[in-house]
Parts: sequence; C-alpha cells; structure tokens
Amino acid sequence: MVNLGLSKVDDAVAAKHPFLQSYAACQSFAFMKGTAAIMLGATALFTVQKALQRKLPYPLQWNVLITTVGSSALCYAVSRWEAQKCADLWMLLETGKVPDRSPPPPPVPQVEESQGPAKTKYGDVME
Repeated sequence: MVNLGLSKVDDAVAAKHPFLQSYAACQSFAFMKGTAAIMLGATALFTVQKALQRKLPYPLQWNVLITTVGSSALCYAVSRWEAQKCADLWMLLETGKVPDRSPPPPPVPQVEESQGPAKTKYGDVME
C-alpha cells in the first residue's frame, strides 16, 4: 500500500499511475491556496467595507454577508483554477500531451451550388 495523504492506495493503482503522488501534492497545494484566498479575501473585503462605511453607512449584517459571499467566490475561483492546472499537469505527465482547453471552432456552413433543377426524394422536379 502506498500512502496518499490520509488514505492508502493499492500498489497496483500506484504502479499504473506513477505520477499519482505528484498529482495529490499539487491538489493539496491547490486547496491550500484556496484556503488562503478565502482568509485573505475576507480580511481585505471586510477592511474595505469598514472604510466605506464612513461614507456610506449600512448595517454590519450586510458587511458580513458581502464579505462571506465575495471571499467564497474568490476561494472557489482560485481552487478551481489551481485544480485545473493540476489535472493538466497530470495529463501531461501520464500521456505526454497537453490537453487542449480551447473551445472548438464554430462549424462553417457549406453552401451547395445548384446543378440545374433539383429533384425531391419522390422524383418531383423543383425549380
């Protein structure tokens, strides 16, 4: 058994995926960045709102609500971004190819030129 954080991974799985340990370390670091983002974001938002309350007074409950929602959104964005980078790194290490995250190009419509009068599937001639 191979230790991977708090859980143990079977040796066969660890042998099949040799970069599993580096992927787990990257994911752990990504979630720690998200935790730091929620703490720093909450502190910054709360401080900015306290300074704003001198000019625009509003209740403390709105201050806490805006701080909570804003820092949670920041935490989610940072964690998602970093976790995606970890997944891309793992794909690169496992397959040797960088995954393409760009959206596919829009399909180009093909314009058919008419070759005289067209016929329907029933044999009728259309003009």
